[in-house]
Amino acid sequence: MELNHTHDASRHSWLDSANAAGCDFPLQNLPLCIFRRLGRAEPWRGGVAIGDQIVDLAALHGRGCLQDLAAEATRAAAAPTLNALLDLGPSAWRALRHGIFALLEADSVHERPVRETLVPQAAAEFAVPIRIGDYTDFYTSLDHAVNCCRQFGLEVNPNFDWLPIAYHGRVSSIGVSGQQVYRPMGQYRADPGSAPVYGPCQRLDYELEVGAVIGIGNARGTPIPLAKAQQHIFGLCLLNDWSARDIQTWEMQPLGPFLAKNFATTLSPWIVTLEALLPYRTGWTRSPGRPQPLDYLRSADNAAAGAFDIQLEVSILSARQLTQGRQPRTLTHTSFRHQYWTLSQMIAHHTMGGCNLQSGDLLGSGTISGPAPGEAGALIELTVSGTQPVDIGDGEQRGFLEDGDTVVFRGWCERDDYARIGFGLNYGTVLPAPASA
Repeated sequence: MELNHTHDASRHSWLDSANAAGCDFPLQNLPLCIFRRLGRAEPWRGGVAIGDQIVDLAALHGRGCLQDLAAEATRAAAAPTLNALLDLGPSAWRALRHGIFALLEADSVHERPVRETLVPQAAAEFAVPIRIGDYTDFYTSLDHAVNCCRQFGLEVNPNFDWLPIAYHGRVSSIGVSGQQVYRPMGQYRADPGSAPVYGPCQRLDYELEVGAVIGIGNARGTPIPLAKAQQHIFGLCLLNDWSARDIQTWEMQPLGPFLAKNFATTLSPWIVTLEALLPYRTGWTRSPGRPQPLDYLRSADNAAAGAFDIQLEVSILSARQLTQGRQPRTLTHTSFRHQYWTLSQMIAHHTMGGCNLQSGDLLGSGTISGPAPGEAGALIELTVSGTQPVDIGDGEQRGFLEDGDTVVFRGWCERDDYARIGFGLNYGTVLPAPASA
């Protein structure tokens, strides 16, 4: 993929809200979702964000505004998940994006029929946009690893420098923004020298991550080389890897997290295509003092443009603040560019042993933390395991999450000479542990 007219910041839409300063969804973005109108028993279908509206792809398909491959892609994307669109491949993804761009651009001859397909985002509800077959969550921020290990007097494991570490997560508990997350039950040790107890998690946390949706898979036994890895990504979203830290500490040796991670994962509803993100790729570097990757995880292209400069923010709203209509206070502001391993390296390593990724698979980037104190992507870092609570506003503090808290993620990209594009919101609310537990 190369930069093209859909990245031109001088192009505008006939929809005024798409041209507003700070808008997440200008003409240059066009992310996809699965939605339906609130309060109506109607089918889920694909949509494209523009300004404060959604282009209803099912309605658009019946109007004949697009032809050939773009029309076929529209029909596929009008289904209850985006998997059929993914299966059509990059040419169809590009045809759909370019076709919708032309329909929404100022002075389009199709403005009237397309305007009739618009649904206000405020009047919509959303579903997980893809049928996810497998979910792999990585652990690829050196700053996050150092911050966590330092609290326990530990060093980061030597393999962290050599390979992107990961575990396989639970697909059934993945939800979309607005997800209600029950505080998990499990075993943990309140005192390191005592027997474990069973009860509600006492150290509930979030993890700020980016999710990557695999668009094209690979044959089993045929690794994806680093140079071609980005070609297999359909797009990116925001991901909250909810984490029960006390349960995790007790259970994760020697095989890694289990109940501490399988109770909920929250995705933002919008998938921002990799083509839309092209202007915001950036160089990936590693300190000369750290080991450099092995050959299969190293290339000039990955060094030149393997990372993405996605600005990310985290805030928490308490139940009281939410009731009072308060605005959340930003706790973290960082960038995805700080990650120690790139998405391409994650994919190359994931498949190098013969594993076959499939269309619709989901990869989590792992917690995203930067080098500065205000760039930590989880409360366990920000609060030093709860010993130094953070101020969330209005006199309230948090060491870990409390029942009723709503965690909000925001993400966007901006660069001189290009339009600002955003990912929308990813939010989820903590509920008490189920009474039956």
